[in-house]
This record gives sequence, C-alpha cells and structure tokens, in this order.
Amino acid sequence: MAFVTSLLNWFRRHLVVIAGLLTLAYLLLPNVVVTVFSFNKPNGRFNYEWQRFSTDAWKDPCGVAGLCGSLSLSLQIALWATLGATALGTAIAFALVRYRFRARGAINSLIFLPMAMPEVVMAASLLTLFLNMGARLGFWTVLIAHIMFCLSFVVTAVKARVMSMDPRLEQAAQDLYAGPFQTFVRVTLPIAAPGIAAGALLAFALSFDDFIITNFNAGSTVTFPMFVWGSAQRGTPVQINVVGTAMFVVAVLFVLASMAVGNRRTRRKA
Repeated sequence: MAFVTSLLNWFRRHLVVIAGLLTLAYLLLPNVVVTVFSFNKPNGRFNYEWQRFSTDAWKDPCGVAGLCGSLSLSLQIALWATLGATALGTAIAFALVRYRFRARGAINSLIFLPMAMPEVVMAASLLTLFLNMGARLGFWTVLIAHIMFCLSFVVTAVKARVMSMDPRLEQAAQDLYAGPFQTFVRVTLPIAAPGIAAGALLAFALSFDDFIITNFNAGSTVTFPMFVWGSAQRGTPVQINVVGTAMFVVAVLFVLASMAVGNRRTRRKA
C-alpha cells in the first residue's frame, strides 16, 4: 500500500513532465516512421510495408526523376520568400508598435486574416488576382503568394519581440550621442534579432511545406510538396523518405546549435 501511495505521489509531482513527453513522442512519431522507412527496400512501387533493410536510397537520393529538381525549386522559393516576408514583416511590425497613424487598428486586424482564414480561400483569391492581371503562373506567382502567406506570421513574431523591448535602452544610446542609424544597428536590431530569426525560420518552414497555395498558383511548376503528392498516386519512392529525414535532421541540428550558442552567451554574461 505504501508503495502504491508513493507511486501515485510521484506520478502527481511529475504529471506535467509526463504529459509533455507523451505529447512530444506523439508529435515525433511520424518523423520516426519516415526515418525507418527511408531504409526500406520495397518489392513494389509503394513504400507502405516494411520489407528489408537497405541503404540504396541514401546512396542515390536523386535516383527518382524530378525529385532533386523539385527540392531545389522549393528551397529557392522558400529562401526568397523568407527574405521578402522577413524584410516586409519586420518593417510592418516596427511601424505598428512604434508609430500611431490612421487605420492602425484596421491594419492590425487585417494582418491576422491570412492566419485565420483557410488556405484554400487565400489560394483561390490569389489565383483570381493573377488571372485578372494576366500574369503567367509559375515561379514568380508562387513566390509572391508565399510572401503574402508568410507575412502575417513574421509580423506576429517580430511584433511580440518589439513590444517587449525596453525603450530606455535606445534612449540611453541616444544620450551617449549615438545617431538614429547607430542606435538601430547596435541596440534595436540585436534586441529584436531573436524575434526576427523566429519569424524567418517560421516563414521558411511554411513556404517549403506549403501545398495548397502552391497548387493553385504554380501552373506547370512542380515544388517538392507537389512532387510528393503526385508520386503518392503512382507509388511512393523511398527517396522521398530520405529527403524528409535529411530535412528533419538538419532542422534538429540547427535548433541544437542555436541552443548551444544561447547557453554559451548566457554563461559569458553570468
């Protein structure tokens, strides 16, 4: 009886941690399945059942026609969309926090619309706009659509960081005869950098992973998500799992490196 009581008490004390670990395991389970099946060698076209262990797909990740081309295109679009959305989103976030102007409240509300509405609505609206303008669907229409879609997320991330900034730090820099440009570069920008980086990473992930908006506005352009969707109808190459695993590992390594750099800076300050 005492053992059961102590076990229940331990469980109550660590309930939040256990729930968090179970949630994390649930979220990571699809990545584990993708990783495991990247070493599979199916007998047929569909990589849905485990057959036998093989590293052939890892040795030749571009063995499927069009896979690496679509991956390269998705990376290009994600990179340029991240740069565009981050630059515009950062400027909008600073304007909304630091300045008072007409329609400021309306703009604040409009910023959240792309996040609130279904993607298919925005995709159809952008397609209608491009068709009415006579634009040719392809790389540039996808890029513009991705910037429009990612902009709201960048604004939200940067705005939260800017709102938490202490204005006295910038005032102190000005008291020490720093000009507006010096104050922004040496004080404001370093403080806002974590929010800007978070918004940029989120924009990159959303752009690279997007299918609905891309499918409406791509024309004959094939990005990696569209390649995966098309391949799933005819068969699922193991190389798709290889690319997915590689992207996941790179993201995890990037996060770990960021945490290591942050911990090192904290130790130096201490």
